[in-house]
Amino acid sequence: MSGTGVEVGAQAARSRALAVLRLRSRALAVALLPAAAAVVLLAGGATGHIGGASWDVVRWVVTVLAVLVLLAAAGVALVVARARPALSPTVPVAEESAPDLYRLVRDLADRLDVPAPSAIALTPDCDSWLEDRTHPAHGQPARDRDTSATSGGASGGAGDVRTPERRSSAAPVLVIGSPFLWWMRVGELRAVLAPVVAGTGPSAHPDIAAARRFVRGLDAAVAVAAAPGRGPLTRTVLAGVGWVARLLLRNCRVHAAEMERGVAAAAAERAQTVDYGVRIVAQEQVGLAYAGWDRLLTRVALPAWRMGRWPSRLDAGVVSALTELSRRDRLAEGFASRLGERPACDLLEEPGSVDEAASLLAARLFHGGPAETGPDWAPVAWQEYPDEVVDRKWRMDAARLHRVLDSLGVGHRADPTGPDPEGPTLARVLDHLTTTVEVQGAAGGVRGAHGLEGEHGLDGEHLGGAPDEAYETSAAPEGDGAGRPGVRGGGDGPDAEQARDAGLDALLRTGPASAADPDARPDVRSLVRPDEHSNDSGDSHNSGDFDDADDSDEPDPRDEGPSGVLAAGLSAELAREEAAAPPRPAPAGQGPDEALWDDGALPLFPLQPPRTGRELLADHVTAMVCCAAVDTAGATPGLDWLDGPALLVDGERAADLAPRVQRLVEHGDPSPLREWLARLGVRQEKPVRLV
Repeated sequence: MSGTGVEVGAQAARSRALAVLRLRSRALAVALLPAAAAVVLLAGGATGHIGGASWDVVRWVVTVLAVLVLLAAAGVALVVARARPALSPTVPVAEESAPDLYRLVRDLADRLDVPAPSAIALTPDCDSWLEDRTHPAHGQPARDRDTSATSGGASGGAGDVRTPERRSSAAPVLVIGSPFLWWMRVGELRAVLAPVVAGTGPSAHPDIAAARRFVRGLDAAVAVAAAPGRGPLTRTVLAGVGWVARLLLRNCRVHAAEMERGVAAAAAERAQTVDYGVRIVAQEQVGLAYAGWDRLLTRVALPAWRMGRWPSRLDAGVVSALTELSRRDRLAEGFASRLGERPACDLLEEPGSVDEAASLLAARLFHGGPAETGPDWAPVAWQEYPDEVVDRKWRMDAARLHRVLDSLGVGHRADPTGPDPEGPTLARVLDHLTTTVEVQGAAGGVRGAHGLEGEHGLDGEHLGGAPDEAYETSAAPEGDGAGRPGVRGGGDGPDAEQARDAGLDALLRTGPASAADPDARPDVRSLVRPDEHSNDSGDSHNSGDFDDADDSDEPDPRDEGPSGVLAAGLSAELAREEAAAPPRPAPAGQGPDEALWDDGALPLFPLQPPRTGRELLADHVTAMVCCAAVDTAGATPGLDWLDGPALLVDGERAADLAPRVQRLVEHGDPSPLREWLARLGVRQEKPVRLV
């Protein structure tokens, strides 16, 4: 290693740490300045050097001011000292449950000539870092949390992670990303952890440690001052504390950032000679593991979490996902050949229990799920995923879709000879969405502006069906014989506007049961045409839109058709279900001061933004198609490690369904989807089984 490089980085970090400590000293000097002036005035009055009535007044004013400033400074110092710094939620790993892992880390610290970390913990993320947990506030409550978390599945003896001897040590805790243990080999893990472990050397310097404690205390004081639920007097006092803490943080922000940069530079320079060649290859695996972990969470775990089930082997699923990626992507060729080497998870005595604890923590962080298992929050194994998650999700979405269709008064078209002629059928959905072609044609041919080019799907696949001119020139008849008035013409005059409103009123018509209870269904028109039900329509558009201002003022004609009304109804139904969900109970034996984070802030890292109405509609139509294929054509639900729930036809994934559903939802063209259903032998008119 380059001793000069290490010394330069460490010296830069120490100089920045001294700058932070000097700022702390200046703040203390400012707080003591009125007291020093009061002492001088009192001493001068006692010795007779400063006398007179005017000096007596000044003496008492300065003394009172000094007392108030000292009290305020003492209060700020007390809050900064007692405030609990932020603690990353992790799964603790006791040395008894992973002796080989602790031995690897200690050998690595010996090779780097730095102190070994005091403990090891896992985080459900693709990252690794050192975390100082020597604050007194992280004492007994943190140890109790580790014991309870470990008893839930991590290891039997993890309660010994932070014994009093460990807490008295200045060495930080090594936090390792749990996906690394399952995907990386032992040599790769050692190479990745080398620069992280090397950071314990600069961290042990007294000046750097003191500067870090001061910055963390200020950050914790700001969080305490911003906490809700305080009384008026307490809130006023804490507001002053927060102002002082934020002022100090702003002044030391640059020095603290440069200090951490110097520590990282010194650690990276120190780790240069430790498995340097392997570390280059391991960094490639870090990026690959991050991609596989993100895909697994968003495509596979998230649907299960929304169903009230949490996959209990997420880290093992990363291996399957990345193996599948290496099979599909030629850029990842050769990565799967590494699987013959010893995986890093073999360093754990019970990798299954650790994986389960990390999976539960991932569900809590990324989805906001409960901290403990229960009837509505149960683990699911990968072999049970297709039946317990995929099939249930499809049927729940299909049931929700038909409930919204019932609220809109959409009729049934089932087999009259069947046992349930009014049952939920795929034909009902297709017939309803097909009318979108008429509404779009009446609105002036929006197919060319919003649709797909030519006759190709989302991925460029030829879908067949009517040519583009049919979407441009088609017009709705004056009436369809079913009590739903058609929409004629494509003008913008009052007659066309009245015709469109009349068509929407007919589409929003409900049956006798819904009409008797108007509050049972949402005002879908307020969701489809918000500009007509708002008092502030002038601000309804984003000023940063790239479209022309005149075009942005016109509503999308697709939102006025059956697909738009149905999408708005699904959004309202989902919002109503989420609002009616019972609140999560607080974890047993955990008070507000012992919690690692606030339940109201969960999820800390939401995986996906809220879905639009048309995305929801496409998902629900896809679910209905899959239910019909399973019930009538012998298809089966399956799990794709990279794309999540999948429909298996003759053991192969049906990858060509999405563009056909999108064609139906966006343009009301059922021809590609009907051809696909006919090729598989799916009976559209047969009712499907719902939950």
